[in-house]
Amino acid sequence: MCIDGTAGDPPAAHESEEPIVLLDKLNGPEDLKGLSVPELEQLASEIREFLVQKLSVTGGHLAPNLGVVELTLALHFLFDSPTDKFIFDVGHQSYVHKILTGRKDRFDTLRQQGGLCGFIKRSESDHDVWEAGHSSTSLSAAMGMAMARDFRGGTNKVVAVIGDGALTGGMALEALNHIGHEKRDMIVVLNDNEMSIAPNVGAMHQYLGRIRTDRHYQKAKEDLQSLLQKVPAIGGKLAKTAERFKDSLKYLLVSGILFEQFGLHYIGPVDGHDLEGLLETLQQASNVQGPVLVHVVTVKGKGYKPAEADSFKWHGASPYKIESGQMLKAVGPPMYTDVFGDALIELAERDERIVAVTPAMPAGSGLMKFAARFPGRMIDVGIAEQHAATMSAALAMDGMKPVYAVYSTFLQRAYDQVVHDICRHNANVIFAIDRAGFVGPDGETHHGVFDIPYLRHIPNIVLMMPKDENELRNMMQTAVDYNDGPIAVRYPRISGRGVELDPAMTPIPIGTWEIVRPGDAAAVLAVGPMVEVAEQAAELLRRDGLSLRVVNARFIKPLDGAMLDELADEGLPLIVMEEGAVMGGLGSAVQEHFALTGRSGVRVSLIGIPDEFVEHASIQEQREACGLTAQRLAAEVLAVQPRRKRATNQHS
Repeated sequence: MCIDGTAGDPPAAHESEEPIVLLDKLNGPEDLKGLSVPELEQLASEIREFLVQKLSVTGGHLAPNLGVVELTLALHFLFDSPTDKFIFDVGHQSYVHKILTGRKDRFDTLRQQGGLCGFIKRSESDHDVWEAGHSSTSLSAAMGMAMARDFRGGTNKVVAVIGDGALTGGMALEALNHIGHEKRDMIVVLNDNEMSIAPNVGAMHQYLGRIRTDRHYQKAKEDLQSLLQKVPAIGGKLAKTAERFKDSLKYLLVSGILFEQFGLHYIGPVDGHDLEGLLETLQQASNVQGPVLVHVVTVKGKGYKPAEADSFKWHGASPYKIESGQMLKAVGPPMYTDVFGDALIELAERDERIVAVTPAMPAGSGLMKFAARFPGRMIDVGIAEQHAATMSAALAMDGMKPVYAVYSTFLQRAYDQVVHDICRHNANVIFAIDRAGFVGPDGETHHGVFDIPYLRHIPNIVLMMPKDENELRNMMQTAVDYNDGPIAVRYPRISGRGVELDPAMTPIPIGTWEIVRPGDAAAVLAVGPMVEVAEQAAELLRRDGLSLRVVNARFIKPLDGAMLDELADEGLPLIVMEEGAVMGGLGSAVQEHFALTGRSGVRVSLIGIPDEFVEHASIQEQREACGLTAQRLAAEVLAVQPRRKRATNQHS
């Protein structure tokens, strides 16, 4: 199957005969060493076809991997992994690396429970030397490995592959500064595709654009060198200043020469889909002493027309039809993300102070329609969560209503700024925390299960979570109406429950819970999606003649202390159920309440995520692995019944 008329044609060397299927014979990177450039080009075509076929079933990061096929082939052809270290920033562009390192036969399990991880995974292969689900860490990791090599007296190569979007992350710039200072041997491959997930923004993006479009610099430099060599001898002065002349030309033609100012040798830009040129350039880079940056220009989605046409949509694809490019998505209620985005537009129509802030996730955070409706009030700062947090604090202090829309797992990168610049200042910032709870196939690097522990202990913040999409809308109104400091609403990466939406959003009194189902066998304090699970458990228990009280513990901070005291007075066993870390979560907060108010003897059971990282699987499988099910909750209620009866008899 030829998936694209330009990238799918076999090399000319094989046109007159049946093409050799190279991918079937590939068992490890050592099998690349004897291939010719035309054979490597054929292999690139086969890998693209393989990826398009396999990901049509499993879903995954298609466009990023189609863009790095030739680059990954060139790296494994020239260098010797795992002796030479390849460090992939983020890791979602590592599928080709996995194919080349003996894992192609497991691609049917990609992102499935017990299967291949969608990111680099050290436990999968010795060739995976650095795990990363967040961006901008590769350069720091590469620096550490280069220093460790030098301390040991080693000679291996260290190669970091980083995207242009990741360079907007402050950590990457910190690492560049140190790399340029230390001058240790290492190669930085800048995979420049003008995209991270969303189109890149900012001065770094514009700078790289100038380099990409400057076709005259290299030729002009070569012409100058040739001219200097032809000038008749006029003494040593001209020879001594020749390099300075070339540097002046550099500054004239390419403004800044940022990377060379950081202390790295700069090579490029080079076409990332020209294997012969790539091999030559990377070989040159490997001969350079000190740090060198190779600027590789690639096309995200290369070789599959739907992905090339809309690499933004195809960054992370659900299963799809290969021929049409139609993604297969279940029909049902809207995602919480979309409900948030629509609610924010409604609120912004009435309140001109509202601005949306996102760190490079306008679509993932449901803000595309907001950006179209209010382009001047949409602020995408690039991959810079820390900057977004501090900037939001300043916006709030100067009279605006910033809504900082961010994934839970990315917000933790801005922890210091949340503490120091937002909460300490009591700045009226609204946090819209997406992907709260399990996220399924993206796995442990992306789960939003730690934000309750790392947020609720910070003074001044209000933290809430809705039981359904209608309550999410009301919580957004609550947040906009709140003027006393930072307030956060967290919501999951799932579809809503399909409830009817109220015509108007209504604020909820801060710190109030609600009883959604009466009962006297026990009370479950559930938050977010666990409210629905608790209701399912109540139905199971009803068949056994037991009634379970279901409490929507929608405010995680402040707690509804009055309701907690009433429950304790009734003597009901309490079970806290949350799709978040047990340590420091809502259950811990409930126990702290009773400890601080001097209430002893209150039985509180905790059901949540244990003290471990939960690997990739479906959200339902992840919940089952942690006991976040109606069956587990029903069993817990049944388990406390005999003890409750014994306690009642002893009291009488």
